Amino acid sequence: MIGVISHHSYLYGNLTARENLLFYGRLYQIPNLEERVDEVIAEVGLNLFFNDPVRVFSRGMQQRLAIARAILHNPRILFLDEPHTGLDQQAIGLLNSVLKGLKDQRRTVVMITHDLDVGLTMSDEILILSKGLVRYYGPSSEIGGLAELRELYLEKVGGRK
Repeated sequence: MIGVISHHSYLYGNLTARENLLFYGRLYQIPNLEERVDEVIAEVGLNLFFNDPVRVFSRGMQQRLAIARAILHNPRILFLDEPHTGLDQQAIGLLNSVLKGLKDQRRTVVMITHDLDVGLTMSDEILILSKGLVRYYGPSSEIGGLAELRELYLEKVGGRK
């Protein structure tokens, strides 16, 4: 029911992209596994690198494959810790497309990000934490844009009075 993207990719460097996804797919007992692996590898734009060992992948390519791993089993809840880290602009677009697709499927996505623009545009709700405490929680629709979110953030974390 849960997928995770964190700072660690949870990928095996000596396995190919395909072998990694097949391994995780077998753990999750995914039906029609070969087809599902083809779908997610295409979704993250790694078709040309399907049979390459992960150890030769750039950080951005590893992040793409980690995204594929996290969504392989169609989780209801996806936890993302700074998912845009190491991604180029094309890969950011792919990730945002994947996230939009999950939102359209009414999946729950919890994303930690320091990129306020991404946080505002990709979320329904905003939570600001500081020193382990919730400093703000509310609908993103109540925030009047990026400048207002920046001001709110600085106010809540102690950057401004």
